[in-house]
Amino acid sequence: MAAPIPFYRDFDIEPDRVYELTPLVRRITSANPSLFTFKGTNTYIVGRGEVAVIDPGPEDAAHTRAILEALRGETVTHIVATHTHRDHSPGCAALKAATGAPLCGFGPHGIGARRNWPFDSPEGGDTGFDPDIRVPDGGRIEGRGWTLEAVFTPGHISNHLCFALMEENSLFSGDHVMGWSTSIVSPPDGDMAHYMASLRKVRARTETPWWPGHGPPIADPGPFVDAFIAHREEREQAILACLEDGVVSIPEMVRRIYTDVDPNLHRAAGRSVLSHLLHMVEDGRAASGDDPPGPDSRYALA
Repeated sequence: MAAPIPFYRDFDIEPDRVYELTPLVRRITSANPSLFTFKGTNTYIVGRGEVAVIDPGPEDAAHTRAILEALRGETVTHIVATHTHRDHSPGCAALKAATGAPLCGFGPHGIGARRNWPFDSPEGGDTGFDPDIRVPDGGRIEGRGWTLEAVFTPGHISNHLCFALMEENSLFSGDHVMGWSTSIVSPPDGDMAHYMASLRKVRARTETPWWPGHGPPIADPGPFVDAFIAHREEREQAILACLEDGVVSIPEMVRRIYTDVDPNLHRAAGRSVLSHLLHMVEDGRAASGDDPPGPDSRYALA
């Protein structure tokens, strides 16, 4: 069995309070705690005087006011979304209306997704987001005294970007790597093959700490990501064991594998099992009689 993931639980924060983290980074956490967001969505302010705002959070007037109050006397030059789940990017619109700053991101919701099904991740997609500036892998967003370099990390969602803050050698990891939980990988927009490749991609980076979209900073990201990869590989072995024992439906697999998980999260767990199975069908380890296979399909060993 893989080593347990060293999650950080010590994260007592006041919603909408400004926390000074480094000379270039401030954090304001939105008041949207839930089973999927932990204590809430972290909004980051990068720079001094002329700043970028990363992930303005959900559509929440109080949170937008808190961001604007924190930046009184300063200029927002860029509004950046790591991705388009509804707890991260809907706040961009109100912040743009108040500041006139351009929206920056990889692209609109669903861009690059390999599947087109009539259901989405439990977090939900922000289909109204369309960036003024589309930032590719390796693209840079620059301001006075700071530089953000985009790292394309699809998997949790097809348009996910992490951002390296070059002046401080740190990384905003969005929901790709969080400090309090593993990420949901939910088809059609979540993609397990892409997610695993993106984990290995960021594992090779040298920045520290990482500033995640939810939870406290990740001080030692290398072993942390290793544990994430091992956790996903262990999940695949558990799914293969289910198939060997004739357990062929996703709800049955979830009940067998996720015995230590809150039943309220079983639907989300089923989405991750589906993503694993689609990956395993693609690489020949599993099979399904449906084309394409989906959440209600029956699966077998290939």
